[in-house]
Amino acid sequence: MLQACLNGSRTAEEHPALPLTPERLAEDAADAAALGVTSVHLHPRDVIGAETLAGPEIATTIATVRAAVPGVEISVSTNVPGHRETLIASWGPLAAGRPDVASVHAGDPAWRELARALHRVNVAVELVVGAPADLRDLPGGISRVTVTATRATAEPLLRLVEPLGLPVLLHGADADAWPVLTYAARLEHHVRMGLQDTLVKPDGTPARNNAELVSLARRNQRARAPR
Repeated sequence: MLQACLNGSRTAEEHPALPLTPERLAEDAADAAALGVTSVHLHPRDVIGAETLAGPEIATTIATVRAAVPGVEISVSTNVPGHRETLIASWGPLAAGRPDVASVHAGDPAWRELARALHRVNVAVELVVGAPADLRDLPGGISRVTVTATRATAEPLLRLVEPLGLPVLLHGADADAWPVLTYAARLEHHVRMGLQDTLVKPDGTPARNNAELVSLARRNQRARAPR
């Protein structure tokens, strides 16, 4: 699987093509889907551009993106301030406005409670592991583990998560984004790419947009696929 990570916590000042509104996220998701992406990860924003888990903003963003890419998995982040369990509980009746998956960071002291809250509203969990963590007694509803790593930390983190028997998505950020993608593709793990993870192409020059990054990631992934 190649997932497109469209915006993350970045601001509009960081890149002119960063999608923040539901309409721009839908456009970038459609461009990524045309390149073969089957999952998009995004950070919904409120009217002032702040990340949010509030039901109305989640519903508007997810429904708008889903209309543009029916059949593509939509993942959101829960790594935002606020009473997250209460906000997640409000997603239950959202129907087409409810995400398919939400990421929960294993370094968050409340991650098990968040995972259970997501399970109660029928949203699968993407468990994010970026450092050694206690992964015993996993709650239900975890669909995969996303490992955030540098090239140096990737191997020990994989040794931690691979025994769980869940699909693994391995990615890096900024200077590590492309080296880790290459490594993950060689291991045949799921990968991701987009403006959340890096603003530049493998040669270090600025990327035009998410579509360019995804296209280059797809080419990299195919080049390292077993023949």
